[in-house]
Amino acid sequence: MTRSEVLFERAVKRIPGGVNSPVRAYGAIGEAPRFIDRADGCYIYDVDGNRYIDYIDSWGPMILGHNFPAIRESVVKASEKGLSFGCATEIEVEMAEFICERIPHIDMIRMVNSGTEAVMSAVRAARGYTGRNKIIKFAGCYHGHSDAMLVSAGSGVMTSGVPDSAGVPEGCTRDTMTAVYNDLESVRTLMEQAPGEVAAVIVEPVGANMGVVPPAEGFLEGLRKLCDENGALLIFDEVITGFRLAFGGAAEYFGIRPDLVTYGKIIGAGMPVGAYGGRREIMEMVSPVGKVYQAGTLSGNPIAMAAGLTQLKYLDAHPEVYKELSEKGQMLYGGMKKILEEKEIPYRLNFIESLGCMFFTSREVVDYTSAKSADTAAFAEYFKAMLKCGVHMAPSQFEAMFLSAAHTETVIQETLDAVKKCI
Repeated sequence: MTRSEVLFERAVKRIPGGVNSPVRAYGAIGEAPRFIDRADGCYIYDVDGNRYIDYIDSWGPMILGHNFPAIRESVVKASEKGLSFGCATEIEVEMAEFICERIPHIDMIRMVNSGTEAVMSAVRAARGYTGRNKIIKFAGCYHGHSDAMLVSAGSGVMTSGVPDSAGVPEGCTRDTMTAVYNDLESVRTLMEQAPGEVAAVIVEPVGANMGVVPPAEGFLEGLRKLCDENGALLIFDEVITGFRLAFGGAAEYFGIRPDLVTYGKIIGAGMPVGAYGGRREIMEMVSPVGKVYQAGTLSGNPIAMAAGLTQLKYLDAHPEVYKELSEKGQMLYGGMKKILEEKEIPYRLNFIESLGCMFFTSREVVDYTSAKSADTAAFAEYFKAMLKCGVHMAPSQFEAMFLSAAHTETVIQETLDAVKKCI
């Protein structure tokens, strides 16, 4: 047995499913997950000494690559002062100022510890500000595991949320309505069914938890208009796209101004952190200024702030990173698409800048229903073949591939050679 297999046998006895987050499990692949020992640049190394080209990037935040020297040094330096204080620190202020001064749609921001917390808090702030209860989300868009967001991701419009997890009372999702991604009419229908009751529409501006599904032309603009017409807030969940599609995230990339935005681990350079922010009058509803309660003992942790601020300052000072990532995306995902066309394989390749996903289906993937048409068994075989070729991706058909600045043209060509061999 490999060391990963031994560790997995130990893990399943003490940890549900052997993993501390379901997305790490290889259940759909039929193997034990690889236990990672270290990472550097675009590579990760498992406990058995195998090296893989990594396209998970810790689920997105390692946009500069693993173990980036300046970030590592900032963490070491910050840790010398102590790991956590549970009190206000100067670097929290620096982080807030840095983001608010550079992101036009953020007047104020509150640090939390995860993307889930960020979404939960933004939704609460939206309800507190509008005095309304109902939230519209989209099938296939993931917004963390808070109760109100764990509603059934079915195809078609649902007027009341159905819990998608045991342990979530129906009452917690009663005010969550589900629309169809890239379908403005489904949103308009829900607005009409609950006139004056919708507090906010929350959306992944690029669907990145059903594979990668870019917004159709006019979709995000239409959401902005519908929200304005109905007195609802527009929340962009930028846990994936924030500081990745552009420094100002999808809001900058598509030219849409949301009322609130949520961020995840990318603002901590991979450390456990999140944030939500937006218009001043909304954020001033949050305690201790306003009546919307939200707290976090370890929010704004100085180590996470040091890592995140170092990464964000680097990205701000080096806008060429985004141009290079775009070119690498064209090389990798465009190259994969060309391979599929040359082999006359009817799979679909969706990508936008550094995010991409190959769907094992002949259908165009534009929403959750079409994404679910993918052949997950075929993906599992592809995944295992790519792993043997030294390429590490998310062990799920419905997750994105992430490029980093550390992926070189040589590495990308090695990946394309593997795709040609494994597809």
